Amino acid sequence: MKNILKTLILLSIITLLAACGSSEEHDENEIVIGAQSVPHAEILEEAQPILEEKGITLEIEPYEDYVLPNDDLADGTLDANFFQHIPYLEQTIDDTGYDLDYIDGIHIEPMGVYSKTMNSIDDIEKGTEVLLSNSVPDHGRILALFEKEGLITLDENVDEEEATIDDITENPKELDFIPDYDPAFLPELYESEEDTLVVINTNYAINAGLNPLDDALFIEGDDSPYVNVIAVKAEDKDNEALNTLVDVLQSKEIQDFMIEKYEGAVVPVGDGN
Repeated sequence: MKNILKTLILLSIITLLAACGSSEEHDENEIVIGAQSVPHAEILEEAQPILEEKGITLEIEPYEDYVLPNDDLADGTLDANFFQHIPYLEQTIDDTGYDLDYIDGIHIEPMGVYSKTMNSIDDIEKGTEVLLSNSVPDHGRILALFEKEGLITLDENVDEEEATIDDITENPKELDFIPDYDPAFLPELYESEEDTLVVINTNYAINAGLNPLDDALFIEGDDSPYVNVIAVKAEDKDNEALNTLVDVLQSKEIQDFMIEKYEGAVVPVGDGN
């Protein structure tokens, strides 16, 4: 009986200590943000000392996939993430029910189409395979890029962001769109596959040593609506420290850094004040 009583007392103490620990307030001036290593984490690293001067400590957690950053944001592991455009975030919310939102946009990464063996659109042969991401929110964006180059025509009754391969109404070159690939794997396919077109997100292209402006067969213009945002839990949209982070990332200093470092492959947004 005494041993049982001791055990119960010990368990009560442990429970009390755990409750006290969980009640500690989160330091509002410490931000943990998940980011793709290139270019997002590089941009955040440039912002760190500026935030430090404002009394905000920024911890960067690198990610190389498109799923975990939103999972970790939803469960509170992260305070924010920086890797995705608005359509992808909205699709994630629809699919998962996560209560997420975003504060504002930081930059655009133009989507590019690459080929190891073709030097111009005129070189594209009939029946050419087009290898693209299995990320459904990117498909409308990719197809709109091909339509802009006159390679296909999409159903005019379908919203561009929601277009799928089934919405192609004209395909004179009979391009074979294959949406089966992890986006991180596409640069490897570009290196290994001949006589194909490979659609690569700019962050993965840069990380693979490609210069999107020089190496892409064709690329989105800087008017792309697919702006990369600082995503947060909906309850944190007005958080002061997170909004200060956005202000710093939209500042002229950080915008100039993006322009100089990425030479047009990453296009900043915001007024640059």
